[in-house]
Formats: sequence, C-alpha cells, structure tokens
Amino acid sequence: MTDAAARVLDAVEALRQPMLDELATVVRIPSVGGTDAENDAQAHMAAHLADHGLDVDHWQIDLADLTARPDFPGMEVDRREAWGVVGRLNGTGDGASLMLNGHIDVVPTGDPDAWVDPPFAAEVRDGRMYGRGACDMKAGLVASAYAVHAIRAAGVRLRGDLLLASVLGEEDGGLGTYATLQRGWRADACVIAEPTEMDIIPANSGALTFRLRVRGQATHAARRSDGVSAIEKFWPLWSAITELEARRHRTVDPLTARWALAHPISIGTVHCGDWASSVPDLLVAEGRMGVAIGEPVDAARADLEDAIARACAGDPWLRDHPVEVEWWGGQFASSRLPAESDLVQRVQAVHHVASGGAPLDVYGAPYGSDLRLLTELGGIATLQYGPGDAMLAHGPAESVPIDEVFTTARSLALLALDICGVA
Repeated sequence: MTDAAARVLDAVEALRQPMLDELATVVRIPSVGGTDAENDAQAHMAAHLADHGLDVDHWQIDLADLTARPDFPGMEVDRREAWGVVGRLNGTGDGASLMLNGHIDVVPTGDPDAWVDPPFAAEVRDGRMYGRGACDMKAGLVASAYAVHAIRAAGVRLRGDLLLASVLGEEDGGLGTYATLQRGWRADACVIAEPTEMDIIPANSGALTFRLRVRGQATHAARRSDGVSAIEKFWPLWSAITELEARRHRTVDPLTARWALAHPISIGTVHCGDWASSVPDLLVAEGRMGVAIGEPVDAARADLEDAIARACAGDPWLRDHPVEVEWWGGQFASSRLPAESDLVQRVQAVHHVASGGAPLDVYGAPYGSDLRLLTELGGIATLQYGPGDAMLAHGPAESVPIDEVFTTARSLALLALDICGVA
C-alpha cells in the first residue's frame, strides 16, 4: 500500500455520504431514453464535474450527422437533441490514460403498480438504494465520478489523464459513446461500471434488433375461412426461431458457458389487428437476435433471414407472401477485450485490496453494451466491472447494494493510480 493509495482510500471513505447523496440526486432525475430529462441529467453531470474541478467538455451531439454515418450503432427512440459529457482530471502528460464510462439513460418504468416505492424516489433501506436506474447504471457512474473526486481530494497528481465519460443512449444502441469517440476522446484503457456484482466482464455477446412483417388476408370474422389470419401465419415463424436458437447454442464460447442461453433470440412485441370482428391481415413482431462472441454481425443476420425464408418456403401462403425482415434500432456487435491486455489482472488486483479480499469471477455477458464500441471502434482496451446485479435491471425491484457502490469507487480510484501513475 503506497502513501498515495492510502490517502486516496481515506478520501473515498470521507466522501461516502456525498457519494450516496449524489446517487440519490441522479436517480431522482427520470432520464428515460429520448426524454428531455435524459439531457437534464447530462447537464447535471456536467455541472457536477465542473464543480469538482474537472475540465468539462459538454457538447450538443449533431444527430443528423452521426445517424447518417454507415457505422452508426442504431437508435430506437426519437431524440430532438442529445448532449455528451466528458470530464478530465489532467495528468502531467507522461503516463497512460484511463477512461471511466457510464450511461445516464434508463429504460421506461413499466407498470407503476408493480413498484413498492415510486420508481424515481431513490429510497434507501436494508443497505440498498431502490429506483429505476439505481442499478443500471447510475450507481456505477456515480462511483466512477467519486473515484476521480477522491484522487483530487487526496491531493494526488496523476501522470496520465483520467477521464469520466457520462453518456446517453446506451440502452437503445450506444449513441453517447459513439458520439464521444467521434468527438475524438480516447484513452489507453477503459472500465464501464455496469452492474456485474463486482465480477469482471471482458466480453459481450451482441444483440440486433429486428422486425418481422407477416401478411394475411382480411375478411369479416363471420367468413373466417375465406381469409388468412396473420396471427396463424406467425406460428411457423415462432417455431423456426425457437429451433434456430437451439441450433445456435450447440456450442458456445467458454466465457459464456455459465448462461442457459448465451446469445438468445427473443420476440419482445407483437402488434396485430385493428378490429375484433375482422381477420387480421398484418402482424408486426419486433425482437432481439443474439450474436455469439466472435460471430460477424452479417452472419447472425443471415442465420435469422435463412430460418425465416425456410419457414416461408414450407407454408403455401407464406411461400407466395414471404415475411419481410427488417433490421432496425440498436445493432450491438459482440466484442471482447484483446487477449494481449492485462486489464483483467489489474482490476483483479485493485478489487482484492478495495474489497478486503472478496472473490470475483471473470465471464462473458449475454447482452450487448458500449464495450464493443470502445474496443472495436475506439481501439480502447475495455471491460465491465461495477455494482449491482443486472438481473434486477429494467424491473420494478431495481436496486443496488450501497456497499458495492463504495467498493467500486475504491477499486476504480486504485486502478487510476495503477494505470495513470502517480507524478
């Protein structure tokens, strides 16, 4: 334990209550993707980082320009405007740089009656904070910010720059991190403090949003047999997707062997019909296609398109009225930390100190994240490590253990000392 490390850990302890207060403040901002509050939360983060002495880049994202680029990662909600935020704790210029990345956007709250507490109340009980976004991933973002604040409060000067990127649009494609990279921000390494239960995730499966249009033939319900129900014609497709999912899991990457489904295919929405007494002539289903680690996106798309085409070929109606497959919204490629990187070992070492020796696992996640943008587009060695259980994300019991928030702040502060170096 160096003197600098001891001082920084003491500073984290001294900042426990401000950290908890800031987390409650951020959770109470209802920053659902695509709403004005998403940008309000970014403005709050920009002011917060500036108040703590960081150099802050707070810019309006050029949506028209970025969304027209061929490598744009997709977007599923409409945005009138969007803002990026990066805070920088300047180093002396002769060390490696580290980026801490976290998203401020959250998914909608769903049925309000399913919540014990109001979704944005940030209630604390039994050592946990509850609320939409508390786990995914405002706790990790705030812990990252206070890792930076602790280093500054301890009076430790780093050799390399320490960056904090607060991004929006992660939940629906990765707009914020994409914009941050296009802005020119880079680092030698990055940690995304997504909820991993303090484990290390160096690889992600991918996830591609798709839409199916199944056409039938409308008629009066009293003459049902004279029409073709689009609902009935969806069942062969459902069976084909189920069979495809099983086939695609005959072998999986060892990093994802812990999951029952390492890269699942799921139908999330189905819309059909406009009148109870009519045979419906159009069904629109939207879903998510999992991409195996290392699998090209085009290969995954082709797999689904071929399965749908074969299902259509086996049905007389669908053979003449083939289902339309559209790829839209978030397009998350798979990705992994480069094999030559020692970032996993570095995070393991600081976690051991920060947690008092608590064990951790290393595994791949069955979902997409901004990791693939940072590694593939940005060329930045990146992994995920942060507080909370992703199983609680997006649900009405979303919460985060407060102790894990503090442990994350300690780990990330020590990691910054290790990677950036002490002047």
